[in-house]
Amino acid sequence: MVEKGDKGSNSTGDKARFLELFLKIGLDERTANNTIANNKVTSNLTAVIHEAEVTDGCDRSVGNLLYTVATKFPTNALIHRPTLLKYIVSSKIKTAAQLEAAFAFLSSIASENLKVDEFEQACGVGVEVSVEDIKMAVTEVFEEKKPKIVEQRYRTNVGELFAHIRKKQPWADPKIVKQLVDARLYELLGEKTAADEEKPVKKKKEKPAKVEEKKVSAEETFPPKLSEEELNPYAIFPSPEENLKVHTEIYFSDGRVQRPCNSREILEKHLKFTGGKVMTRFPPEPNGYLHIGHAKAMFVDFGLAKDRGGNCYLRYDDTNPEAEKKEYIDHIEEVVGWMGWKPFKITYTSDYFQELYELAVEMIRRGHAYVDHQTPEEIKEYREKKMNSPWRDRPIEESLKLFDEMKRGMIEEGKATLRMKQDMQSDNFNMYDLIAYRIKFTPHPHAGDKWCIYPSYDYAHCIVDSLENITHSLCTLEFETRRASYYWLLDVLDLYMPYVWEYSRLNITNTVMSKRKLNRLVTEKWVDGWDDPRLMTLAGLRRRGVTPTAINSFVRGIGITRSDCSLIRLDRLEYHIREELNKTAQRTMVVLNPLKVVITNLEAGSVMDLDAKKWPDAQTDVASSVYKVPFSNVVFIERTDFRMKDSKDYYGLAPGKSVLLRYAFPIKCTEVILGEDNESVLEVRAEYDPSKKIKPKGVLHWVAESSAGVEPLKVEVRLFDKLFLSENPAELEDWLGDMNPHSKVVISDAYAVPALRNAAIGDKFQFERLGYFVVDPDSTSEKLVFNRTVTLRDTYGKVGK
Repeated sequence: MVEKGDKGSNSTGDKARFLELFLKIGLDERTANNTIANNKVTSNLTAVIHEAEVTDGCDRSVGNLLYTVATKFPTNALIHRPTLLKYIVSSKIKTAAQLEAAFAFLSSIASENLKVDEFEQACGVGVEVSVEDIKMAVTEVFEEKKPKIVEQRYRTNVGELFAHIRKKQPWADPKIVKQLVDARLYELLGEKTAADEEKPVKKKKEKPAKVEEKKVSAEETFPPKLSEEELNPYAIFPSPEENLKVHTEIYFSDGRVQRPCNSREILEKHLKFTGGKVMTRFPPEPNGYLHIGHAKAMFVDFGLAKDRGGNCYLRYDDTNPEAEKKEYIDHIEEVVGWMGWKPFKITYTSDYFQELYELAVEMIRRGHAYVDHQTPEEIKEYREKKMNSPWRDRPIEESLKLFDEMKRGMIEEGKATLRMKQDMQSDNFNMYDLIAYRIKFTPHPHAGDKWCIYPSYDYAHCIVDSLENITHSLCTLEFETRRASYYWLLDVLDLYMPYVWEYSRLNITNTVMSKRKLNRLVTEKWVDGWDDPRLMTLAGLRRRGVTPTAINSFVRGIGITRSDCSLIRLDRLEYHIREELNKTAQRTMVVLNPLKVVITNLEAGSVMDLDAKKWPDAQTDVASSVYKVPFSNVVFIERTDFRMKDSKDYYGLAPGKSVLLRYAFPIKCTEVILGEDNESVLEVRAEYDPSKKIKPKGVLHWVAESSAGVEPLKVEVRLFDKLFLSENPAELEDWLGDMNPHSKVVISDAYAVPALRNAAIGDKFQFERLGYFVVDPDSTSEKLVFNRTVTLRDTYGKVGK
């Protein structure tokens, strides 16, 4: 699952104690408070601080590394964590690169003996890299790559330069590397010019040289070799046959250690049912629209099954009838198909309500559950104090009788719950006698009015996984603390246990993805519905023109890892969107803010039909690769493409200056008609060069009148941008106050070329020099509406500046 996040349950006193401890190691107050809100990270970080013996404080640089250890240390190598902490505290390991190398090394040896020499060599312990050493590496790389850098100028892939420098000096300070690279680029290329900002023109593909004429190295011919995980992100998961032993241990407060495992008999029965195939499930709650985080969950759940030739259920986790609607159920099934996934079966947790009830009765009989009468407030208080409920030890027969009365509707809502008898003294708050059943006199959208008691997620999820013979139960990291409860319950009921594996959830900058916040944005009309193109809902992304291919490519690039949930920059998603649309969206011309240009040396009313390219490398003699665009004596250009005062770095039109109208002719401004204020430009007059002898540097897009006095095709264009100004609005108290006032700009009277008249809803285009756009469902036969999907270039961070 993606959505069921855990809130911290620390008491006020605990929070103050943790805050003081975390501030001592140099965390800023915001990070410390965010950490305290996550019980798992709080527990890990506290343990790390005590292991490192820095409870009285340490340098901020050391504290940051300790925080990274707490959130990213490989769980299969915990035996070596104290050793690593000694290296950090003594500053033998002091950079992020060294720490990453340490994680990789320790993960590879797991529980084996640590060979100190090999470890220190792998982590660069004792290696000092001076500024001069880094300068030398930067110089060498720039000398090697100079011709390419000079050719590509500021379009040079700086990441590749960093990679080459890292090969030469793997332990160099990345901040110093960046400073030196930036300085060398400026020294070599000078200030950025307007040409540097122009999109590069793709060269025509040349015929490959014969092998005997030129030998091409593998490095030149092929992209860099991908890692095994990049080639197959599912390689990390074991086969179903390995589910004999479950990869967890449950620690009890009385010193007992429970090691859940599948007996040979249970596993063989399971494998007989599955035929040894991988079985996964995508289990969304039908209480809202799916967002891009669910796209990652689909990629993991459906993708693993597809990769292994197995099956994936679409299972609706419908245990809360009050929040669920058929609208959401229908949306989920439809959007799963849109994303390219085909469920093996569509099931509902409610399909198993009878089996779940019978297993709850069995759990009571075995002494592992009891009917409780505490209020939610009392349960919370008792959990904080680690106190047993007064009804915890009531007789089994009494709990059986009361649970039957709950089922028959004889007890008022809120007056009783069924709780699992786990371990109220555990260090894991998800073992504090979780609720298995509660009373709700609410009809269920799928099961009808048959039930008035409903199972909780913590009770139902693991049992239905078992009943459906799921081989891999995959969920996001906030569920890691629930793993003990998951296996505890299956163990006490002698049920088959799937392999559980948690991965980092997907969080993207400048948006919110909690269903509570999304629901508020929609219901309070801060946005225009669940499919508002500014939202990261899959419906919103689809309406914005984002393709499933781009979304899946983005998710695959992030990978399936246990690295804790860091924010992924929005421009990383936009990169994949551009990559996809650049290949699939045909080119056209639209002018958003038209400025009239009258060509005085072209006869009024005369119209030429010119060929414009649908694709950059299109051949004009191929009819399907071009579209017709009229050229007359009245054309319209972008108002921003004209200035009264010219400058060297300006490539637009100005008095006395020439530009090329794309696919048409050069024009030269001969006169400017100003308004009554003597400042606003009403009209520009120009002459065109039919011989095309003039070769101006500036190239403008344009739209012309197709006949004298008749306006061009008028369209509405909606320019969408980031919904929030801050990278992480979810952490702000007044998160609604952070909304970007310019996240939606509507231009009602843009001009388009006539060829767009027949565009259909969902058609995608690149408006030359403006960005990628899609036809919106609001379009009518009278007027087309276009949504901007993404700009041509990254504009990240420019909002509000």
